[in-house]
Amino acid sequence: MSDTLPTAARVADPGIRALYQLENRWQAWLDVEVALARTQAKLGIIPAAAADAIAAQAKLELMDRARIDEGFARTGHTIVPLVWELSRIVGEPHGGWVHWGATTQNITQTGDLLVLRQAHGIFLRQIGEVLSAMADLAERGADMPLPGRTHGQHAVPATFGYKVAVWIDEFLRHCDRLRDLSPRLFVSMLGGGAGTFASLGQQGPAVQAGIGKILGFGTMAVPSRALGDHLAENICVLGLVAATSGKIGREIYTLMKTEFGEVEEPVPPGTVGSSTMPQKRNPKLCQDIIAAAAEVRAMVPLALEAMMTEHEADRTTSLIMDAAEGRTCIAMGDILARLGEILRGLALDPQRMRANLDLGHGLIMAEAVMLDLGKAIGRQHAHDVVYDAAQAAFVENKSFSDLLMADQRVSSRVDPAAMRVLLDPTLYTGLCAEMAREQAALARAKAMELST
Repeated sequence: MSDTLPTAARVADPGIRALYQLENRWQAWLDVEVALARTQAKLGIIPAAAADAIAAQAKLELMDRARIDEGFARTGHTIVPLVWELSRIVGEPHGGWVHWGATTQNITQTGDLLVLRQAHGIFLRQIGEVLSAMADLAERGADMPLPGRTHGQHAVPATFGYKVAVWIDEFLRHCDRLRDLSPRLFVSMLGGGAGTFASLGQQGPAVQAGIGKILGFGTMAVPSRALGDHLAENICVLGLVAATSGKIGREIYTLMKTEFGEVEEPVPPGTVGSSTMPQKRNPKLCQDIIAAAAEVRAMVPLALEAMMTEHEADRTTSLIMDAAEGRTCIAMGDILARLGEILRGLALDPQRMRANLDLGHGLIMAEAVMLDLGKAIGRQHAHDVVYDAAQAAFVENKSFSDLLMADQRVSSRVDPAAMRVLLDPTLYTGLCAEMAREQAALARAKAMELST
């Protein structure tokens, strides 16, 4: 699903698909082979001239692709044909030092983390753009009253900016999670066949650390091929980002419904919503987000399943984790690209918001009336009075205000002018505007930080 989202032409490709092209992964693996050779030469394990020769030739464009493809077809092995071809073009006397003391997963996992780090850089840039758009939207809607809704029903008044403040708050924590994760995630692995350092002995940890230093990574304390928690954690964190994005997409989708009409995602001129119903202005970008976010969340249990590695290594779980990571990252890039597009161009309809506030003819202000009356007769008594009037107003389609003022317990304490004020929903939005502006400032500061 995430490979061919239908509205791709409307939204710029963030570049994640290109990262997960096989050729880009191969080059990342070759970069790890270079780091391995450089480190081993520095430690006197292989000749310095061999490391120079390997570094000079470890470029995919220098290799014979037909030989590599034939090797993969013949061996069915993940990396051996690539190693063979690198050894061939390095030539004698240095080609025999390629891949010294390493096993396949040492190279592929570390190389794939190079790719993932590039993806993380794109995600953080996209999140910065999302936060910047949210900041503008929170400020624009800070004082824009609408019905606050709980359990699908009117609750108390809120503002649109308050909704956005909630989104910002979650995304700010997602930034922290992605950054906190990095030292655990981006680590080199070079423990050999079973992660025991047997092939390199006492120099093994130094080789692994040296590779990490060259690549800008940390190093694994125990380089076991059975360890997958850091890879699974990454997918779990991206699952959280996707869940927030999906929630936002669903909220905007709902508020776009004809019966709500409070917002509208960008619908450029010429956009066709239906082949048969010309009037349709469908929430296509929101639907893309909702669908792709579900795909990312579905990868979380798959990543946790991939931690169930048997003994010291198991290609089965490596295949699961690799697939989960690639699909998660591609979908995540699509989600954030579309979310930014929506938030930058979201149309707000304050008149419709206000009209929806008035649908209950004052019922949304029942809490305010109860609290004011409770000062005189106590909260529970006031609740009973207002409850009776509210239920009668709803069931019998009568005026809430008239029912309240017909009750002597109310009219003796609240005059009609005061009741009109109590039933004004624009005066009962609490600290919505303040929270919207506070979160907007935080979002803008974080966006600035992520852009530098």
